[in-house]
Amino acid sequence: MTAPDHDRLARAALTHIVEPGDEHAGRALRRHGAARFLELLREEDGGVRDREAPSDPSEAEPFPGTGAGRVEGWRRRARTAAPERDLELVTRLGGRFLVPGDTEWPRQLDDLEDARPIGLWVRGPADLRGWALRSVAVVGARACTPYGAHTAATLAAGLAERGWVVVSGAAFGIDGAAHRGALGSGGATVAVLACGVDVAYPRGHAALIRRITEQGLVIGELPPGAHPTRSRFILRNRVIAALTRGTVVVEAQYRSGSLVTARAAASLGRHTMGIPGPVTSGLSAGVHELLRGEATLVTDAAEIVELVGSIGQLAPPRRGPVLPRDLLAPATARVLEALPGHDPAPLTAIAARAGTHPDHTLAKLYELHSLGFVERRKDDWQLTNRRTEASNARHGGT
Repeated sequence: MTAPDHDRLARAALTHIVEPGDEHAGRALRRHGAARFLELLREEDGGVRDREAPSDPSEAEPFPGTGAGRVEGWRRRARTAAPERDLELVTRLGGRFLVPGDTEWPRQLDDLEDARPIGLWVRGPADLRGWALRSVAVVGARACTPYGAHTAATLAAGLAERGWVVVSGAAFGIDGAAHRGALGSGGATVAVLACGVDVAYPRGHAALIRRITEQGLVIGELPPGAHPTRSRFILRNRVIAALTRGTVVVEAQYRSGSLVTARAAASLGRHTMGIPGPVTSGLSAGVHELLRGEATLVTDAAEIVELVGSIGQLAPPRRGPVLPRDLLAPATARVLEALPGHDPAPLTAIAARAGTHPDHTLAKLYELHSLGFVERRKDDWQLTNRRTEASNARHGGT
């Protein structure tokens, strides 16, 4: 199924006219459809002045609840929209413009309702819908620490090796580290831009974005040539949240935009995860605040997949090293614990402390002697010296 050409053309024009995430525009789009919405903006005064009263009530007041200033801004931009040129340019770049109704359109974006993207400009060889079904967002601070950059790259590489797509925003810091981690493992990654897909921003990531275009996907809501603004970065985050199965925040201050992504993911019913950091680091303060609320603590790719993956994709159990004394039977361990720390002790004293019969205690002491835990000194018993015990621990008690 593919959207009709007139709808695609109108939506391409509307990406020039309407700011991303504008719910007023989303309501108008739902009410009139893309082609009629664009037509109303291009007609003088919305196409209703100096005409007979329209039979359709929606035509009498085409944008109810929307301020006149906002509508006038749409109309000014409508005069300069050139969708044919934009579509031709993105085609020359090897890209495409996706709209709802296309087979490649990721339907989870529909969860954004009236804030859903009007369309998506895409560059890259992969199928966006297929990739989005198995994707995780990795986001965080631009001015990250070496710990954060290493962790983001390691997480992304682990996700890529498990067949998951890593989605981020191509910014400096955590975003760039996540993209590089996925690419370095030969995996898949998607960059969601707050500008046109032909604009390399930040400029320092021009080579990285070019590589993502060749090996992964670069997508955005804005037409070719559009430049980013602060508000566009914030609004871009809702697309990252909706597109993926879950969002992982690696490092974030209290006012970080990555927290916007995480909270948008939580509001959409997606998994929200955080990587803990030092409690003394301001760059981890925002993550820790998330972890006290709606986020789940994760430390590696396996734990992320356990949350976002299919039933049964469990992370391996985490525990400390198994020492030889951990393998002792409870009764034997009780006798071992009854021996004093330094000096030898007689059998009767050990049995009393262990709460067992002397004959039973003696049998357990010989068992412990054969395993290297205790030594006999004439009629008394004592623990082997610490160096010997440490050696037993390293070599499994042999």
